[in-house]
Amino acid sequence: MKTRSRFQKLGVWQEARKFNREIYRISRRFPQSEVYGITSQIRRASVSVSSNIAEGSGRNSDADFAHYLEQAYASAMEVASLCFLASDEGYISETDTDRLMDDLELLAKRTAALNRSLLVKRSKTPFARARSARKPRIVTSPRPSTPPSALWPSTLDPRPRSRASGPRRSTLDPRLP
Repeated sequence: MKTRSRFQKLGVWQEARKFNREIYRISRRFPQSEVYGITSQIRRASVSVSSNIAEGSGRNSDADFAHYLEQAYASAMEVASLCFLASDEGYISETDTDRLMDDLELLAKRTAALNRSLLVKRSKTPFARARSARKPRIVTSPRPSTPPSALWPSTLDPRPRSRASGPRRSTLDPRLP
């Protein structure tokens, strides 16, 4: 098949496409009573992974592409959850579940790696950004030797004051000022 679009060149999209075929193959064995339930949901979530990668690659900015890669990653996590549910219900064998989880783990890692490679400053998901996209964070704080009174005007000083306008007196020992 001739490559016509940018997303077709992406290895992560090709892997997602293979994963879709595998999900469809395995979900054909699900009971007929689940055709509108888990069968439909796992297929839609799987298709969403490859579709979001393709749609995001067609966007004009890295920020948009990153957003769609985050959606693809989230859909991959949904597929994982549904695979465990199908396994718990006995619709998928343990061997098939392990194989699907291995494939899904690789797909999720590659999706996250592609996302991190984009020059986007921040993201909604906890993917660590590429170092070149980060700006150094400069934190300034007063020197520890600065007395609190120098930090606040006397009217904003949070320390409690006695009602008398004079200096503070200790309540523990009346002989102390």
